[in-house]
Amino acid sequence: MSATFLTGFPGFLGVSMVERLLGRTDPDDTIHCLVQDRFRKQAETRTQTLHAAHPDGARIQLHTGDITLPDLGLGPGLSELRPAIEAVYHFAAVYDLGVSRSLGLKVNVDGTRHMLDFAAGCPHLARFHYVSTCYVSGRHPGTFTEDMLREGQAFNNYYEETKYWAEVEAQRRMREGLPVTIYRPAVVVGDSTTGETQKYDGPYYIMRWMMRWKHTAPVPTIGNPDDHRLNVVPRDFVVDAMDALSQHPDGEGMVYQLSDPNPPTVRQMIASMGRATGRNVLAIPVPARLLKKALQSVGPLRRWVQIPPEGIDYFNHPATYPSDHTQAHLEGTEIHCPAFSTYVQTLVDFVKAHPDVATKGMV
Repeated sequence: MSATFLTGFPGFLGVSMVERLLGRTDPDDTIHCLVQDRFRKQAETRTQTLHAAHPDGARIQLHTGDITLPDLGLGPGLSELRPAIEAVYHFAAVYDLGVSRSLGLKVNVDGTRHMLDFAAGCPHLARFHYVSTCYVSGRHPGTFTEDMLREGQAFNNYYEETKYWAEVEAQRRMREGLPVTIYRPAVVVGDSTTGETQKYDGPYYIMRWMMRWKHTAPVPTIGNPDDHRLNVVPRDFVVDAMDALSQHPDGEGMVYQLSDPNPPTVRQMIASMGRATGRNVLAIPVPARLLKKALQSVGPLRRWVQIPPEGIDYFNHPATYPSDHTQAHLEGTEIHCPAFSTYVQTLVDFVKAHPDVATKGMV
């Protein structure tokens, strides 16, 4: 009999991770999910669906709380939970490139610190699994390995900066002896087999822009689109990899970059989206600063284009993300990151069938 504690439910990745946990647990186990009050009803519905699909799996128990509070909003219930918890999965964060610094610090940094404190107080803790991001690299030029973090890098936005400081804290606790494993996904998109996603951002902005044109879609390009790569990973790869790596006997103290080892160039990615949407692509070179400034200052233009200025930086991003630790510890499994070109059509088909999905995820 064991217990797991998870944040970020019923979010995009959190729900998928709970599904994996249900597939390898028994009815005597419990998965405790911390849920914000505003998502409680949605979480209850998800829980019922998951229990019906996994009648022989663990039981999911919901706890209304808040990672931004020192006691996670659980009061006396916090100390009652700790003795049973063996694993903690911390997904909850603000996944928004336009987040304010104050909110990013509160949720991403303080929230992670509170979760680390909670885990440190669990006497039978085997592992704290923390979901970071490849983009703690900021605008570090060139290769950013799994062993790198504090490189004096500048950041594109407060999302990157606050996720960086959160990982700095997680790695500090790791060095002090807390059994931590860190996962850094690249840009996460929908499921490679179903296209399912909870939000449209990243490549979806360009994809949806293309779909607004009948035959030829003008696409602004910045810099040389052959010199930069956009690293995109589907939801199922991220969760499958986390599921396998979280059980690896040598995973404690590891940092895993969940990235595409052969990411497409920006030109290749745009061409793939053009083919999938059935549009001819007319590339229009535009200086990055001019495009960002126009989107920031001209409201009607931004509303028409529907591409946030914060997203522009990722189309001339200077860092690349090797995943040596990840690939070594996934050796012998069938888990690998598929090429974007092999599932982009699935993503486009999902967008066509579900045009009203939000552009921002859960907080």
